[in-house]
Amino acid sequence: MWTRCPEDWIDSRHTQPAARFIETSRPAALEVVSFLGWTEKLKWQDNESFTLAAESTSVRYWWVNQNQTYRHEVPGGYLWSPKRKANGDRNPFYDFMRGVAPGDVVFSFADTLIRAIGIVGSHAYEAPKPLEFGQAGAYWDNIGWRIDVRFAELRMPIRPSEHMTVLAPLLPTRYSPLLPNGNGLQSVYLTRLPESLAGTLVDLMGAEARDLVRGHRVAEEQPMQAAIGLAEWEEHEMNRLREDANVPETTRQAVVLARRGQGLFKERVMRIERACRITGVTKEEHLRASHCKPWRDATNEERLDGENGLLLTPNADHLFDRGFIGFEDNGDVLISPVAHMESLGRMGLDSSRVINVGRFSDGQRRYLEFHRENVLLRSRYLE
Repeated sequence: MWTRCPEDWIDSRHTQPAARFIETSRPAALEVVSFLGWTEKLKWQDNESFTLAAESTSVRYWWVNQNQTYRHEVPGGYLWSPKRKANGDRNPFYDFMRGVAPGDVVFSFADTLIRAIGIVGSHAYEAPKPLEFGQAGAYWDNIGWRIDVRFAELRMPIRPSEHMTVLAPLLPTRYSPLLPNGNGLQSVYLTRLPESLAGTLVDLMGAEARDLVRGHRVAEEQPMQAAIGLAEWEEHEMNRLREDANVPETTRQAVVLARRGQGLFKERVMRIERACRITGVTKEEHLRASHCKPWRDATNEERLDGENGLLLTPNADHLFDRGFIGFEDNGDVLISPVAHMESLGRMGLDSSRVINVGRFSDGQRRYLEFHRENVLLRSRYLE
């Protein structure tokens, strides 16, 4: 028979649940999925009673303040932040970019209103400051974090300050996006929202927001080309190299090959490394010389420095280049919390145990520090 969970069994946090029907002669479990992805399970016990449990999905919810950048970021389909403050200090509201993952939900706040909702399409990646943020041509050397997001502007935006009797008790004690009176905080760019606060915001916005968060409208759009800003930046760097008359042709060719982990750079890395640090593969044709300080960030000298490299198989090279893995100075493998653990397992990386790949040279450790600080997708403020 078909069974359905009655509405009065739904936890009070959630509204308008989508019931999941289970065909069974005697219900072993009844499930109701709320709009935020919580699954409410009602399990039939031996004593004929029901118990209610909740389990959350891995989706995270984020708030972005876009007063000055809304007109660029929302139609452009991205978020961009510097890596650090102008004085070089860390900023948690920039560092949070490293904790965002595809499928996460972003609430866009501008001019006192939540004006748009976005579904994240990429992990964070290094990219120059967008040209549209200021004078053309000035920002190729100003490198920050970029995330691709598919935004949808709301037909009926809401003003959080008008709902603070409901929202204020749900604000996080640290890294809150709002003051208790509902005013925004200028110091905040991106911050994570508790699920309870995100759910209440969706309730206040109604059916349009629920459809966006569930992904109904987003699914109708064409897939995004992830990390497009990264490809554009690397192509810009390649063009700049080709046009630089001060670079000798032999050096130019070596630097071009180094981008693919081949040529003179690989020869120099192989004087230090003998095998893939992750897989142990030693066959040269299966190995790439992977830059610790990425080619896109490095000078021509650093691009050819053998101590700026590790020998990795193509899968491991991809994980390292995009910041899904990194290395401590003692050889311990660091795994980004936003990495897809099942995929890592299929690639031979067991995230449940400590993996040590051996010692590094002093030069390698200097470059690996750069990788941990500027490439690895791990925010110390979310740990």
